[in-house]
Amino acid sequence: MAKVRILPDRVANQIAAGEVIERPAAVVKELVENALDAGATRISVEFAHAGRSLIRVEDNGQGMSPEDARTALQRHATSKIGDAADLDKLATFGFRGEALPSIASVSKFTLWTRPSEEDSGTEIAVHSGRLLHERSCGRPVGTRIDVEHLFEPVPARRKFLKSDRTEAGHIVDCVRLYALACPSTSFTLVEDGKQIFRSPECTRLADRVAEIYGPQATEGLLEIDIREEGLGLTGLIGRPGVGRGNRHGMVAFVNTRPVDSRAINGALIESYRESLPEGRYPVAFVFLQCRPVDVDVNVHPAKREVRFRSEAVVRSFVIRAILSTIRDWGAKQAPAGPAPSSGLGPAADLPAPFGSGSVGEPVPRSWPVEEPLAPRQTGRAQGIGALVPNWRFVGTAHENYALFETGQGLVLLDRRAAQERVWYERLRALSATGGVSVQHLLLALSLDLDPVAAAMLTDNLSFFRHHGFEITEFGRNFFRVEALPSWMEPGDAETFIRDLVGAFRDGRIPTADVEGARDEFSRLAAARAVRISPILEETDAMALLRELFATSAPVVDPRGHPTYVELNHGELARRFQK
Repeated sequence: MAKVRILPDRVANQIAAGEVIERPAAVVKELVENALDAGATRISVEFAHAGRSLIRVEDNGQGMSPEDARTALQRHATSKIGDAADLDKLATFGFRGEALPSIASVSKFTLWTRPSEEDSGTEIAVHSGRLLHERSCGRPVGTRIDVEHLFEPVPARRKFLKSDRTEAGHIVDCVRLYALACPSTSFTLVEDGKQIFRSPECTRLADRVAEIYGPQATEGLLEIDIREEGLGLTGLIGRPGVGRGNRHGMVAFVNTRPVDSRAINGALIESYRESLPEGRYPVAFVFLQCRPVDVDVNVHPAKREVRFRSEAVVRSFVIRAILSTIRDWGAKQAPAGPAPSSGLGPAADLPAPFGSGSVGEPVPRSWPVEEPLAPRQTGRAQGIGALVPNWRFVGTAHENYALFETGQGLVLLDRRAAQERVWYERLRALSATGGVSVQHLLLALSLDLDPVAAAMLTDNLSFFRHHGFEITEFGRNFFRVEALPSWMEPGDAETFIRDLVGAFRDGRIPTADVEGARDEFSRLAAARAVRISPILEETDAMALLRELFATSAPVVDPRGHPTYVELNHGELARRFQK
């Protein structure tokens, strides 16, 4: 039997690093949080080779004495709390005392620090958890930490890192979050010797968002500032109709800490249920203020998840605050006289139509719309399709539904679901052969993405090209869309590309599975390709039926929803109690 023994501190720190330091951005997060807790008003972050070769964080905070600097490199050494009761009144980012020893155990780690009451500073160097030297040094007040050759002592960890662009994108995204969370602190970010952004102190959140994310990030956003007893919600939220195809546009902070909160995210989604189409998510930069005792931040190794004492109270408050802000905005926008209700109040604006996205009016096109491609017939489909002429077209209901009379009863066809099934198989066949027809744009479309999304797009440009998109990089995180597949309206392009990038980011498009990627792309594209005419002629209805029953699965759309429902004579008799 193996003997039980206590692990050496160096090994224990490397194990702890597996939970706390999962990627270079996590190192940046921990060091930036320490700088903020030290009262820094200026923080500089520099990294090289996506953080693999160098991460440097320097601040003008209060610094540490030689004794404190030595102690800070021991496990569970912290100045933030003294006992468990302090967790109920936590006002700092860090508190566990695990970050510095964990980072020093998986890198070459050098710390320079000096407090204001000392004439000289302290330099401590550690390599793979082993102390190299400690000595005095000259430096200004504050702290600088260099982390070099990250994960060199644990090379297996490097295999799990993504591409340099993706890892660099996560670092940039991390620094942006803390720059947004702390507007009274100036941030500078440098990658491979090039300054990415510099954000001076700001008083208005909209100015801070514009500086960090670009001026377009604040378009279509409303200021929110609602307070109740013990709770407050401030920030920027999207107007009705302004949404994205994934959750990455929802940025939440609790007492200035960036968090992933199911309560807040769920409240955001619920608040926009009547303002956004299904499958779209709101854009929001929201700051929730609450009493420290009402939130537990000690539920996740990286401290990104939090738990509220009463999630129902927080959820209800966030929903009320957002709906109140939307109603007030809608009332100001409404013209004189009665206005139709949208479910948000008597004067709230209705959401934009699903096909229009959130990027403004469609770009006029000067080329003909591509004619529908004839679906490939299969033996099975031809057999089913032979029954179609026995269905007699009766009319339409609510524009999207077509009614048919059959020998067995009545059929109600969901026109959108049917067309999505047809387009799905059409696009999947084109994807398999690479025979996508392309339309070149008269004016290229501009696309500005966040760092992680830009990395995802760059890493998958060949996938986009294969499916008819000609996209070129035109600066950091900035792209030009010069051509589109012929089936796509230019006005839908930006929203669709963002949705597709979000699918890569969420893992819904598996890059290692060609068939799976083709399926998911075709599903997303089919929803965009459908155009429903408000008037349906009999010839068009019968043509749609022939196309539908020529597919491999005419009874369901690409997401598994039924394309039609049938009421036979027995069901009709039962409904009429005969």
